[in-house]
Amino acid sequence: MGGFSAVALRAARNSTRRTSQLLGRQLSGYCSSSAAIGEQQFEHVKELRPSPQSSASAFRHLHSARPSSAPADASAHSAPAAPSSSAPSSAAASSSASSAEFCTGVQRNGNIAKLQAGYLFPEVARRKAAHIARTPAASARMISLGIGDTTEPIPAVIAQAMANRAAGLGTLEGYTGYAGSQGEEALRRGIVAAFYEGMGVPHDDVFVSDGAKCDIARLQMMFGADVSMACQDPSYPAYVDTSVIMGQTGSYDPASQHYANISYLHCSPENDFFPDLASAPRTDIIFFCSPNNPTGKAASRAQLEELVAFARRNGSIVVYDSAYGIYIEDDSPRSIYEIEGAHEVAIETASFSKYAGFTGVRLGWTVVPSTLRYANGHAVRADFSRIANTAFNGASNIAQAGGTACVSSQGLQAMRGLIAFYKENASILKTAFSEAGLETYGGVNAPYVWVRFPGRSSWEVFEEILARTDMVTTPGSGFGPGGESFIRISAFGHRENIVEAARRMVELYGKS
Repeated sequence: MGGFSAVALRAARNSTRRTSQLLGRQLSGYCSSSAAIGEQQFEHVKELRPSPQSSASAFRHLHSARPSSAPADASAHSAPAAPSSSAPSSAAASSSASSAEFCTGVQRNGNIAKLQAGYLFPEVARRKAAHIARTPAASARMISLGIGDTTEPIPAVIAQAMANRAAGLGTLEGYTGYAGSQGEEALRRGIVAAFYEGMGVPHDDVFVSDGAKCDIARLQMMFGADVSMACQDPSYPAYVDTSVIMGQTGSYDPASQHYANISYLHCSPENDFFPDLASAPRTDIIFFCSPNNPTGKAASRAQLEELVAFARRNGSIVVYDSAYGIYIEDDSPRSIYEIEGAHEVAIETASFSKYAGFTGVRLGWTVVPSTLRYANGHAVRADFSRIANTAFNGASNIAQAGGTACVSSQGLQAMRGLIAFYKENASILKTAFSEAGLETYGGVNAPYVWVRFPGRSSWEVFEEILARTDMVTTPGSGFGPGGESFIRISAFGHRENIVEAARRMVELYGKS
């Protein structure tokens, strides 16, 4: 026994056990109420970072006796005395749980505190649930055309490829582990062949991921806090929210509904949904989505040439979101790399989510050209590779098997059939709204119809449609102040639901 007698060993074990029990009783005094900690608690924590001298006394109990209207600044509360070293009884610990809340000494990220309300789509879901709670009968007839989640089955040729890979993982010959943070080479080559043929995009510049939204966050992590950004207004909310979280922005102005240090590029029917770049300020990063979510408008070749020229003139980087590029049916470019000079100023991110019904599978990609460089000459691609290797272990090998099937000849044909189905849905909705006398946009090169209700609040129209038709839409103001008075209608739905939704909307808003 290495010099220990059996008696000494038992004594040591008993001592360790007594010490553990004592520590457990002491810790219970601190942790018994931890389950009660929620989001609201953090509104009572001071947003300032504590000094090293005060960190030892940063722990505090927020007693239930405090006023419910207590200010967010925790300086209004004095820190309690340090807890006694004597272990409280279990009864005392239980009493403490009901009368106090425990707070750590960690300050909340002040950037997250700047975010306004909740993220758009969870808020839509919350209001839907509240409507059903008030009107239980609405559940059976509810039609959701809000979040833009795909509804039709993944094409069989693609689903079978994933099933085969999954089954193979149960065999010695078919098992694979980490696939590498950049993705499997066969898939990256397939993406280039399917979507970038003749555009000078090598497979080594393609990074496979778990979706475009995740890559947007990783790109923001790479850019850091010390950059300025611009985005279309309205646009996908992840661009602005990730900028806020990263600390790129200043304070929020309720009057303009703008964050400082963000340039909002106004896009409306009056300017053909393309910003006036001649009057736009220079920013480091420009987020641009085409076809745009939520408006459904695809930028023309001339417009994208103007965008690339603007970026080159100002030394900016364009983050081009082509998540709906495959929906384009006219001669609008499907990739930014169709534009001369884009390889030196643009990153492109895309996804299989709306191409193949992969919203739950999670698979996308981002192209970072090796010719894209920072002001000091350093390759942007090298930094994104480092982010991918540090913060990501690669997309699921099962999902990548599905992606490889997507870019096969059979898979591309199957995806186009699926997309044609959703585009027909969009046409049904757009036609119905137009016949009802509503001002509609989109619905041609994208699976979204953008409907205008002049002079009305987007959330007011959302609530009206929900209450009177049991249908979920998305309020345009959730995509930025430029979306006020609009709602977005998603064409992702079963055909019978789309037809019924069109009927209800005509019934509600049809011409008298």
